[in-house]
Amino acid sequence: MSENTRWLNEVKWDEHGLVPVIAQEASSGDVLMFAWMNRDALQRTAETGEAVYWSRSRRKLWHKGEESGHVQKVVDIRIDCDNDVVLLRIEQVGGIACHTGRHSCFFQKYFADGHWQAVEPVLKDPQEIYK
Repeated sequence: MSENTRWLNEVKWDEHGLVPVIAQEASSGDVLMFAWMNRDALQRTAETGEAVYWSRSRRKLWHKGEESGHVQKVVDIRIDCDNDVVLLRIEQVGGIACHTGRHSCFFQKYFADGHWQAVEPVLKDPQEIYK
């Protein structure tokens, strides 16, 4: 094993070889999205300086922004105290992280009367993003 990949062994991967990842905008502190990484995705993220995730639905690596252009430039990579959650502090290119065309994937708010409501605007129509 290469000395420069030993740090990957310190991550507590789940039974599927994945670790949960939170993408946080470094400048604002906004939590933009949640995703998963496998070992290769985390290594590529560290090497390229851009977020690469593991798509569970497509069962393949997913370079964030490969279709939309909304790349996530990594400011730093952190791990929690249990080594089982990764935090990416990122710069969100284009200001849109969500496939719905919003700044954050966490745009729905729970209201006490028992419903969820979108509370953040669509910044760009997804049909324009994903032509």
